[in-house]
Amino acid sequence: MSNTDPLKNTIKEFSKMPGIGYKTAQRLAFYLLSLGDSEIGAFINSIKDLQDNVRFCTNCFHITYKEDLCSICSSEKRDKTTICIVCDSKDVLAMEKMGKFKGTYHVLGGVISPLDGIGPEQLRIKELLGRLKNDTIKEIIFALNPSIEGETTTMYMTKLLSPLGMHLSQIAYGIPVGSDLEWADEMTLSHAYEGRNNLKGKNSNE
Repeated sequence: MSNTDPLKNTIKEFSKMPGIGYKTAQRLAFYLLSLGDSEIGAFINSIKDLQDNVRFCTNCFHITYKEDLCSICSSEKRDKTTICIVCDSKDVLAMEKMGKFKGTYHVLGGVISPLDGIGPEQLRIKELLGRLKNDTIKEIIFALNPSIEGETTTMYMTKLLSPLGMHLSQIAYGIPVGSDLEWADEMTLSHAYEGRNNLKGKNSNE
């Protein structure tokens, strides 16, 4: 017999979310119980709107609302000669909050992690190579989390992209090793971006 207790079901669903334990899920569920009908309706509508209208940009795979291209890829003010490689859309938001990067992005959708069954073929590397057929791309900046998996992915892609002759760089790590890019404050991320290191490629010393 299935569990028909709506409170337990709601707690269970909240518990499935990343970083949400049972106690937090329980607090969230009881918070929903305290809301009025209009507030609950607005909450439900926002989730439905998220499901129906938020999608991935067909160019960089950042999130976009209804349109095929995200606001960054469609903007004429962005530098289309530079691409910043990130793990997911949360990292795009972190870089944008910094306010200094004016290029475009490519969201890999993860990092190489053999223990989790994630190899290069599970990432959006083929799509990136398709974008790089455009001769106007001059620099690739790697802004992956400073973890073993992030470094492994950067090294793999550096070897893959080096023969293409464009400039390759990596943000400097004022960011603690093992931390996530999305949690870095604007000042730390800004210094990491400004102090980015050359990798193999055009204009590097190797």
